[in-house]
Amino acid sequence: MEKLSVIIPVYNELATIAEIIRRVEEAKIPVVKEIILVDDGSTDGSREYLRQLSGRHTVVLHEKNRGKGAAVRSGLERATGRWIIVQDADLEYDPADYGRLLRALQESRADAVYGSRNLQPNSRSSRRYYYGGRLITALMNLLFGSRLTDVNTCYKLFNAAALRCLQVESDRFSFCEEVTAKLLRQGSVIREIPISYHPRTFAEGKKIRFHDGIAAVAVILKHRFRR
Repeated sequence: MEKLSVIIPVYNELATIAEIIRRVEEAKIPVVKEIILVDDGSTDGSREYLRQLSGRHTVVLHEKNRGKGAAVRSGLERATGRWIIVQDADLEYDPADYGRLLRALQESRADAVYGSRNLQPNSRSSRRYYYGGRLITALMNLLFGSRLTDVNTCYKLFNAAALRCLQVESDRFSFCEEVTAKLLRQGSVIREIPISYHPRTFAEGKKIRFHDGIAAVAVILKHRFRR
């Protein structure tokens, strides 16, 4: 039977990791789910919790914090599904959307389907974060001629073969910009559909910061103008 590999990078998410795993396990989709948990050097007990799940799911442990992109690469090395999706370990994104994302990919000629937070009304964690994301998306559209609305969404569903061909290099949050720029540069089709979004605040543990936005812009420019 066909399989969806769900890669969950984890860094100090003990408060939410059990609940997000439960939601992923219970998500109703017409294919088998493979859950790959990658601890990225947690120090809050997440690492020890994940060790207990090694008989139930694939568990990968980084010795030190390397970043979300590095965690996704480690998960990709162990993924065996036809499709790949990345799931944040907090509760901002709802695995109940998996079915709609899968249908959109299966029913189209797209190489990837992005779940956009901006195609339907959703809450925002902060104005700075929201408009920063819109600015990065606008820059991507300007340089690559695309019409995306949410480059930085966590929910990117890929054909596994297409994702592996990209040979992702980014270690941190600019994974999002790198995969999008590479897909667009090679003429791949990205489709967007609306998803639900329940943001947490920086006080609640949101990790992305201003310097991540600067890195994102640098990655977009790099992959637009490199030979």
